Amino acid sequence: MITIKDVEHVALLARLELSDEEKQMYAKQLNAILEYAQMLNELNTDDIPPTAHVLPLKNVWREDEVGEHLPPEEVLANAPETEGQFFKVPRIV
Repeated sequence: MITIKDVEHVALLARLELSDEEKQMYAKQLNAILEYAQMLNELNTDDIPPTAHVLPLKNVWREDEVGEHLPPEEVLANAPETEGQFFKVPRIV
């Protein structure tokens, strides 16, 4: 059961200023949510296998394969500055 003191504590942590009416309202709403969650806890789930995701997922990774690539000269053609076959960027310390 959520009390007004609990609502005040959460409001303090969130740096919220709540009126007395708002504190009452939030306490009532949070208690309604907890009551509904308790109803869900009463469901018989013995025959339901545990899942990590509600949808069936499959591995979406592909195998690494060597393919064609651009030559370094073409890659570096539009770079503002280069050093050898590398992009030259300002040092950030």
